Amino acid sequence: MKFIRFLLFPFSIIYAIVTTIRNFFFDVKIFKSTSFKKPVIAVGNLSVGGTGKTPQIEYLIQLLKDKHKVAVLSRGYGRKTKGFVKADATKKSQDIGDEPLQFFTKFKEVTVAVDEDRVHGIQQLNGAEVVLLDDAFQHRKVKAGFYVLLTKFDDLFSNDFVLPTGNLRERRVGAKRADVVVVTKCPDDLEVFQMEATKKLLSRYFIGMIFFSKISYATEVKSSSNTIATTKLNEYEMVLVTGIANPKPLLKYLNDLGVNYSHINFPDHHQFSEKDIRSIQDRFDSLSSKNKIILTTEKDFVRLSEKVNDLYYLPIASAFIKDQEKFDASIENYVHAAL
Repeated sequence: MKFIRFLLFPFSIIYAIVTTIRNFFFDVKIFKSTSFKKPVIAVGNLSVGGTGKTPQIEYLIQLLKDKHKVAVLSRGYGRKTKGFVKADATKKSQDIGDEPLQFFTKFKEVTVAVDEDRVHGIQQLNGAEVVLLDDAFQHRKVKAGFYVLLTKFDDLFSNDFVLPTGNLRERRVGAKRADVVVVTKCPDDLEVFQMEATKKLLSRYFIGMIFFSKISYATEVKSSSNTIATTKLNEYEMVLVTGIANPKPLLKYLNDLGVNYSHINFPDHHQFSEKDIRSIQDRFDSLSSKNKIILTTEKDFVRLSEKVNDLYYLPIASAFIKDQEKFDASIENYVHAAL
């Protein structure tokens, strides 16, 4: 695979030139960017793949929802609808996408909507005081007031290259549009010297506040009607079903707990077919233990819960390793100044 990517290097040069010209046209206002009077916070990344946007959006929701009327606007990746769609109790993942459905399910007091045209989508959110844009760092038709750029600890954008040789959607200098950078999915035992080394690498492309966060796992797995303490999971035999970009951190977490599981891995945002459901159920039926469950991610649960029995999910959250107060203050100060 690495050799094939190396052979595609000329296409990366072309891709870099095209995206650079596009960004330049937005910078000099040949292409139009629309600003809004209300606070708009965009969360995104430079790379393809999972950098933890969903838990970061949920962190911002928790931070702001008690003081402001918050709306989340997403493209709605994987949905079968078009245009502006607002989440309600009748909507399924095929209507709005799995992450927006997860936001709506967890935060009833927050408005959740999808629209591939983010400018049009924001214009429909008249009642919102603050708008959170999910995966919108490259959506330059909207000029957000505050940009949160995410990059994974073990896959920093500063060490990457543009597609198809690397995984970047644009050149690394695009990071200069960010207000803050959050290094996500850090190890629990991250040392100060590792933070400083990471900051030094990122500082070649970004001068500003850099924060470090990790994935915090809940103490219980949940089903529609039951919970099991994670400390008890090693007493169960399970089928693990994932449809996310990078399941490795979850696998490590379960391995550390000593869990006995059989893993069925699907691509990110996978739309589960009847054949997939049968395969999952057959794998589950083949387990010999009386204590057995099917475990999945929170994002996959919203797509699978009506199709699979004995299904549980493990909630996750974004947790800052240090300087959480500074991050919170940067968000709150921007919102306060923009209102």
